[in-house]
Amino acid sequence: MNITITKNELPIPVTILHLEGKLDRSNYENLIDEAQDVYDSGARYLVLDLSQLTFISSAGLASLHQIALLFRGEKQTGKDQGWATFHSIDRDRGGRPQEHVKLFSPTKEVLEELDMTGFSKLFEIFSDLDQAALSFRQAVSAT
Repeated sequence: MNITITKNELPIPVTILHLEGKLDRSNYENLIDEAQDVYDSGARYLVLDLSQLTFISSAGLASLHQIALLFRGEKQTGKDQGWATFHSIDRDRGGRPQEHVKLFSPTKEVLEELDMTGFSKLFEIFSDLDQAALSFRQAVSAT
């Protein structure tokens, strides 16, 4: 999987991780590391661009959840404990979508996995990248 990073500074700073290829157990830690790096550098609003992601495994789904926890400011489990994180997802399914992490344009295959596992309820999904970035402004205004 390839990851590229872009930033959108208006109206508030938003970091976009563009994912290309397959997200699975062979590389899910790379995604968590990239998210941790941008968080450590001060990013607080993240869009995951899934428009070029052709496959996501359960390890990939667990990495999405770990990233959501990170951007909510919650204590992280170790990357090697992805399944522990994955099992904690049930407590989040009944809640509101993530405020600090949004998903952009998942492919049909990835969207089917997100729907089947309930992740499409955990994350707001946008088909327009500008709208995804602007959605953070609305969240900031509400606080």
